[in-house]
Amino acid sequence: MYQGIIFDLDGTLWDSTAQILPAWNRVLARCNTCSPMTLPEFQSYMGKTIEEIAAIKLPHLPLKEGAAIFSECCKEELIELAKSGGVLYPNLAETLGTLHQNHFLAIVSNCQNGYIQTFLEFHRLRDFFDDFLCFGQTQLPKGENIQLLMERNNLQTAVYVGDTQGDFDAARQAGIPFIYAAYGFGEVPDRSYRLNAICELPKLLKELP
Repeated sequence: MYQGIIFDLDGTLWDSTAQILPAWNRVLARCNTCSPMTLPEFQSYMGKTIEEIAAIKLPHLPLKEGAAIFSECCKEELIELAKSGGVLYPNLAETLGTLHQNHFLAIVSNCQNGYIQTFLEFHRLRDFFDDFLCFGQTQLPKGENIQLLMERNNLQTAVYVGDTQGDFDAARQAGIPFIYAAYGFGEVPDRSYRLNAICELPKLLKELP
């Protein structure tokens, strides 16, 4: 049995894109540097850091300037999420309750500091999670944050659950198995372990070597 289950957030535990896209577009309109984002475009950025998004969406601006704009987007999105939350994937709370009986549960995400906290507090899920870590806290890539979280909690074995190629790469960097959340935003060609719904995770964990 694996001691820890470490989750990505966007596209794995919830979908907040429809709730926060208007906040991002308000900021982009004020800055007047690019066209508004569509929902599919916005969803394609899930899992990326603000620097990565800036390089794609605002290539005509210096990276520092573009990242500052998306940093402002992230601040404004927290205001929206504190009011409305996001959309949890079906049976999430029940599944987390089952898993937490025998596993250490954590979240590692490329989001800003405050985003995971808002997710946990609005949806009253804090009691299910033992720790979390994000890019906004450490400025480290996801693979290193997974390793850091495992080290500080003395986790000898863990799996990472995510929905993008970046999540797969981070799990590989951390040296732990990856479980692909196929219901999320990304496509992962190498997906030995696949979830079509989060509620399948307890059963799948029993089948892992």
